[in-house]
Amino acid sequence: MDAPLPLILCALLAAGAVLLPAARLRALATLGALILAPVLLVADIWDTEQVRPLRDHPSVAVAGAVAAIGALAGLALLIDRRPAAFPIAAAAALPFRVPIASGGSTANLLVPLYLVVGAGALAYAIPRLLGAKGDERERRPTLLEWLIAGSVVLYAVQSAYSDDFGKALENVVFFYVPFALLFALLARIRWTTRLAVEVLGVLAALALAFAGIGFVEYATRHLLLNPKVIASNQFESYFRVNSLFFDPNIYGRFLAIVMLGVATVLLWARRPREVWGAAIVLGILWAGLVLTLSQSSFAALLLGLLVLAGARWSPRWAVGVGAAALVLGAVFVLAAPSVLHLDLNSSKSADSATSGRYDLVKGGVNLFADQPLEGHGSGSFSRAYRRAEKGSAEKAVSASHTIPVTVAAEQGLPGLLVYLALLVAGLVTLFRGVRGDPVRAAVAAAFAALVLHTWSYASFLEDPLTWALLGMGLALALRARSGEREGAAVRVGPSAAPARTPTV
Repeated sequence: MDAPLPLILCALLAAGAVLLPAARLRALATLGALILAPVLLVADIWDTEQVRPLRDHPSVAVAGAVAAIGALAGLALLIDRRPAAFPIAAAAALPFRVPIASGGSTANLLVPLYLVVGAGALAYAIPRLLGAKGDERERRPTLLEWLIAGSVVLYAVQSAYSDDFGKALENVVFFYVPFALLFALLARIRWTTRLAVEVLGVLAALALAFAGIGFVEYATRHLLLNPKVIASNQFESYFRVNSLFFDPNIYGRFLAIVMLGVATVLLWARRPREVWGAAIVLGILWAGLVLTLSQSSFAALLLGLLVLAGARWSPRWAVGVGAAALVLGAVFVLAAPSVLHLDLNSSKSADSATSGRYDLVKGGVNLFADQPLEGHGSGSFSRAYRRAEKGSAEKAVSASHTIPVTVAAEQGLPGLLVYLALLVAGLVTLFRGVRGDPVRAAVAAAFAALVLHTWSYASFLEDPLTWALLGMGLALALRARSGEREGAAVRVGPSAAPARTPTV
């Protein structure tokens, strides 16, 4: 399938779910995106071997579809009756990935999360289409929402001339559209401290379980997933774990984000048992993080802790400590490059010291210089890089491991400007007025850590954590901006309604 128009329509529907001014229109757009996205997916993967059993046995396909619809309907009813179940279920499903063949490659997809998002979308859309519910938060879209929607639509539009349309379709259908719905739903939640703590509790429990699996992998020197890391461990003097994730760095990112949430509890704790409990959890997760050997995750955690320190005590002190750390790091590199096995005059040495990222970044910058206005098209980095650098399939890459470079190479100046504007809007929204509010501080610290991680690894809008943090952070910022107190009434149209459970 190489027709971009249905893909652009799907992206427009997802944007409508974020931006449209009336609840019923948003509900229609939400349902449209929810239906069209899987249709495009099925059309794309229908001829693959992975779907062959379903092609050969239509009855199995029908039974699977009926089972999936039944599961969606049941979960949607639960969310409709208990709206707080949506963010909790999303948190529980967020880390779990299933390998799916698409676009000539295998993608590790968040199938359980798709189920939760689909159920949440149904719980939101159907009652509003039937007139059973209004919208508790009729307001104009914020700049952040416009940029979120613009990012989705621009990416779909630029798939029209992509060197790898299949990859672009995969990213839109698997990531951008469902995660845009996730963002829209979380941004309309009435977040409370209790709900945020419950979500953190789910994530912390998962992180502890994953860390335990990582300890077993390290003790047995046997990984459960990711053949590439398994092969790498056989030829290196060190051993990296990835638990149930397909990548040690994504595993490390997840641990670092959860650790920042737990660190927030520690910093704002008032009772000794909270301090000791948070400290024990942090110790276990830190041990799990160390075994990933993910430098990008260590750096992300440190930045997040500085943000928390600034929100808890003094922003100037936090900025000063961060600047001093950067200066000391630069001095160390310049004074003792041999410790890092780095020759400052050798690009080969720099590439080795950065685990191959130097050449990828250099190649990405060259791709941007070749076509700065329009880029090579969404999802095209791997194919364009191999062609330009005359690389083999064995050295295939999916990204530059530096998100701004990947965006510039694929989407040119328009994509780069939208990305930078989205970053600025996200940081301003999440950071403004954050001091003294532990929940908002945790969200801001986690987002800052994630952004830094994407600059040294990959996956920004392809990571549901980005959308979840922005959605939750926007909801909290809007509540703070309106002066709404936790549990206070929220106005519905011209009249006031009593406080309710968080609404999806």
